[in-house]
Amino acid sequence: MNGGSLSGLEGVRSRVVVLGSMNMDLVVQVDQIPAPGETVLGRRFFSAGGGKGANQAVAAARLGARVSMVGCVGSDLYGRELLRLVRADGVDVRHVERVPGASGVAVIVVAEGGQNQIAVAPGANWMVTPEMVSGAALAIRRADLLVAQLEVPLEAVVAAARLAREAGVPFLLNAAPARADLGPLLEMVTLLVVNETELAVVSGRPVREGEEAAAAEAMLDRGPEAVLVTLGERGALVADRRGVHMAPAFRVKAVDTTAAGDAFVGALAAAFRGLERLRETVVYACAAGALACTRAGAQPSLPSSDEVRRFLENAQVL
Repeated sequence: MNGGSLSGLEGVRSRVVVLGSMNMDLVVQVDQIPAPGETVLGRRFFSAGGGKGANQAVAAARLGARVSMVGCVGSDLYGRELLRLVRADGVDVRHVERVPGASGVAVIVVAEGGQNQIAVAPGANWMVTPEMVSGAALAIRRADLLVAQLEVPLEAVVAAARLAREAGVPFLLNAAPARADLGPLLEMVTLLVVNETELAVVSGRPVREGEEAAAAEAMLDRGPEAVLVTLGERGALVADRRGVHMAPAFRVKAVDTTAAGDAFVGALAAAFRGLERLRETVVYACAAGALACTRAGAQPSLPSSDEVRRFLENAQVL
């Protein structure tokens, strides 16, 4: 694929603030996902940094953004290691607080072909407060983009969104895990990013395959300036005031899909240059998401800007 149309998305170091979760991922690779009540023998175990917030922060940093993280880790050894891992990628953690108790942990089972099964204990992530967000007010006001998900308390996300709106800073909400009670929060959203399942929950209506465009367009009436729906092997859909556009999926051999969506969001954040260039930015984000599927683990799978650029020069679309 010719990446010439994507020129200009890199080269400017955007300032991104990410409010969200930080987890230690405990990963077991298996031949097939176990059925309820079934025990299977794994092929390999490893641990890696995870959590949607930390993943998206690291993804954006590896793609050239200057990233500040807002969140919580516990007082355990995992908390110390989680901070070390994101610092190693240049993420500013001065607004990440260490609180008493356990850090967030995700137990992930990954099967041949990349399918996964995940259980999360939020731990310290659920202790993020609006007051902690207020401590990062200056960073949010100076940012080019605020990014948040829903793995921390909703009131903290609302507080950050209000700060961003007051300062005229665009706000990207990755509504995952999905919930239907977002209400006024949606009115403060610039970019809403969801997958098909999350779109159904957030919109409050069943969404069958082929109905994503209509559901995404309907969401525009509830506040977001653009709705992006990630569709896996079908690529990504963009709905905005100009209409609906489909971005391509890229052909890769999937190993682990765990952080593909986070790579997509991080790339979107790092390369965001305004709504007028959103469609080409989404192609860049799709490439980052595809590359993340080719390696095991969440943060270990997140690509660099050089890797995405080389991939786009030779990529085949599905």
